[in-house]
Amino acid sequence: MELKKGKAAPDFKLLDDQGKEHTLKDYRGKTVVLYFYPADDTPGCTLEACNFRDDYLQYKARGAVILGVSPQDEKSHVKFKKKYDLPFPLLVDADHKVAEKYGAWGEKNMYGKKYMGIIRSTFVIDPEGKIAEAIYKVKVKDHSEKLLESLEAMQS
Repeated sequence: MELKKGKAAPDFKLLDDQGKEHTLKDYRGKTVVLYFYPADDTPGCTLEACNFRDDYLQYKARGAVILGVSPQDEKSHVKFKKKYDLPFPLLVDADHKVAEKYGAWGEKNMYGKKYMGIIRSTFVIDPEGKIAEAIYKVKVKDHSEKLLESLEAMQS
């Protein structure tokens, strides 16, 4: 089930890499970039996280908060965040319930083997808690740059 623009974003309650609880309600009044990624410290996920890191001040200047979500545990997130100096929270969705609510959990296929996993996805949630943009099967290259352009267009 894919989320559509204009629909209310599903609320969540997840712990971050520091054990702090985050809910979508905590960010009411702010634009949230919620991105789901398959695994810490893998090539595509590292590139995606580092692109968000490199563009972090531009997101901040647009009033946007970045939250990364994956099934890895707090310890894995701490190591990943420290290794790449990531300035935003990484949330633990071990049972992938939040990913399921957002349509970011589903069947994948690698080398002919089918399995269930995170579908790399990004959601821009407006200050009222509605989906402003839902991007499924994200292509990592230039993703952050295109998202910034999209945010700028939304705000003008």
